[in-house]
Amino acid sequence: ADINAVSDSGSTPVRSACFMTHIEIVKFLVENGADIKKANYNGGTCLINSVQSDVLCSFLLENGADVNARDIQSKTALHYSIQEHRVETTKLLLERGADVFAMSRYGDDALQTACIKGSYEIFNLLASKYNYTQERLANAHELLGSTSLDEHNDTGVAIYHWSTAHRIRQTSGQYLPKLPVRAPREAFSFMQEFTTDEELENIATDIDAMRIQSLLICERILGPYHKDTVFRLMYRGASYADALRYQRCIDMWLVALQLRVEKDSILYSDTCFSAQAIVKLMLDLINRTEFHDFGNGQLKFSDIVGTFTLLTENILEARNLLEIRPVHKKQQESFDRMLKCITHLIYLLLMTANDKKEKEKVNILVHHLVQHDIRSSCTGDSLLHLCVSRLNVIKSSYFAETNHNMIFPNIEVARLLLNCGANVNARNESRSTPLHIASITYNFDGNLVQMLLEHGAHVDQPNKVGECPFEMIQKNSSNVIPLVNYLSLKCLASTVVAKYKIKYKGQIPKTLEAFVKYHEA
Repeated sequence: ADINAVSDSGSTPVRSACFMTHIEIVKFLVENGADIKKANYNGGTCLINSVQSDVLCSFLLENGADVNARDIQSKTALHYSIQEHRVETTKLLLERGADVFAMSRYGDDALQTACIKGSYEIFNLLASKYNYTQERLANAHELLGSTSLDEHNDTGVAIYHWSTAHRIRQTSGQYLPKLPVRAPREAFSFMQEFTTDEELENIATDIDAMRIQSLLICERILGPYHKDTVFRLMYRGASYADALRYQRCIDMWLVALQLRVEKDSILYSDTCFSAQAIVKLMLDLINRTEFHDFGNGQLKFSDIVGTFTLLTENILEARNLLEIRPVHKKQQESFDRMLKCITHLIYLLLMTANDKKEKEKVNILVHHLVQHDIRSSCTGDSLLHLCVSRLNVIKSSYFAETNHNMIFPNIEVARLLLNCGANVNARNESRSTPLHIASITYNFDGNLVQMLLEHGAHVDQPNKVGECPFEMIQKNSSNVIPLVNYLSLKCLASTVVAKYKIKYKGQIPKTLEAFVKYHEA
């Protein structure tokens, strides 16, 4: 047997044994030639897989393991040891030459990792063992205080570390500035970080002010695009939602969504996750009757416009990226979920636009989007296809899925799309038009179907399997639409030409060729 054979993830037997902490098996495999330096496809080494046991790590290091080997996240075994609060393993790795300043992909070295993960003992070990600058120590205490508050809700420990950081900044006689300085923003109640004893004392008596301080500290030290900064924004927003402070939740989540769109685009699964959460919350709120629980009593039109703009600003560029082969399936799925979010945002825009200026704004936004003829990646559906389908729903793991607010099929959204220039006869991958989708029994809405017909939808246009809306609607017992009124002689003639495959190119006017082509399966 090949002692270094790999699994589907690239893991060798010795690496798997390290993960399970089977020390005797690891020793046996190494004695028989197992390669302890061979990483899996994600760069995970035997040493990284062994941080739970300082004894196992010691054995691996004695047998040639690279103490500073990195995985695809640029993390070393030291990063993982600190993440898991493994004090003895951390001491061992440092003694064996682990690079305490090695940074992960997100810019986290050992000290910053200890602060993010709340590894207090390891933090004290590093702070006493290495000669960090005063500014670095102050930042570390501030970040550790934020973690204490956000992860453990421990206000006492948070204030202790913030006070310690404040004293460190004062030691040189001139207050060490907190850099970079960011302008006050509405999402953070226009607050800025404390710089005086009085400001810190006032914050200590106001839990909400402490939480805002924590977010400001994380953003400054970690950077706005760091995964923990965005995660804490999402978490704080969810906490506000649990406390029925929905506007504050939307404020937080909009900031998080903007950061994720800027950093990773709308094709990234975490961006999709944020978008679904905020749109689902808005949908739930618009359907509530107890609006007295929600801030000023209604959803802000500006918040919906902001969300819509974030998701659509670079949508054409994102869709074009999906044309490059091979295509990542998760990116396709994220894009299609984003389109569903966008259709629901159009509904929300219609529901919250109260005056002429706002309604004009909606028309401009939707018209601009429709001109791009954006299609879903997996099925080629247009926005109009989505807006006539009952299957167009938003799901979010932030909320219990006890009920789905069924927005679609929606005649008002469909009418707006048509008025903004949407192609009523657009075909998806199965060559079905919006009328095909609207004619399915579970989607059927007589008024909506009639509106599509009045805008020029063809009842005799076949899809890939030869189904025509005419036949689908006829079979529906609830239908009262006089379909013959929407069946022209021109349509009948085109159907016959298509059915019997009569050659027509060059035989009829060019203007009619496209019309006849519509009637081909």
